[in-house]
Amino acid sequence: MQKKLVVKVTAGADAPERCSQAFTVASVAAASGVPVSLWLTGESAWFALPGRAAEFELPHSAPLPDLLDAVLAGGGTVTLCTQCAARRGIVQDDVLAGVRIAGAQVFVSEIMADEVQALVY
Repeated sequence: MQKKLVVKVTAGADAPERCSQAFTVASVAAASGVPVSLWLTGESAWFALPGRAAEFELPHSAPLPDLLDAVLAGGGTVTLCTQCAARRGIVQDDVLAGVRIAGAQVFVSEIMADEVQALVY
C-alpha cells in the first residue's frame, strides 16, 4: 500500500515562504503519484476562493494557482477547514470547484489512518 501525504497549511500571505513550501510539497507529491490531501487552514483559507491564489506572489516560486491545480489534477483532495471558513464568511458555494469544506474530525481520521505521513506548515 502506498503512503498518503496529508499537508496542512496554516500560513498565507502572512508567511509566504512557509505557504509556498506547503503547496510545492503537495503538488510535487501529487505529480509523483502520491495520494495527497491538502488542508487549507488559517490564512491559507483565502486560497479556496476563486482568484485569491493568483494574488499571491513570492519571487522564485511557482505560481500558487498552478500548484493548487497540480494537486487537484493529480487526484488529490483540497479541503478548507470548517471553522476557518466560518470565521471568514466563506461557504461551500464560494469555493473553487474541487474544494470541500470539512472539520477537525475529518482531518483527524485522515491523519490517523495507516500509511499516512502528515506535515503541517
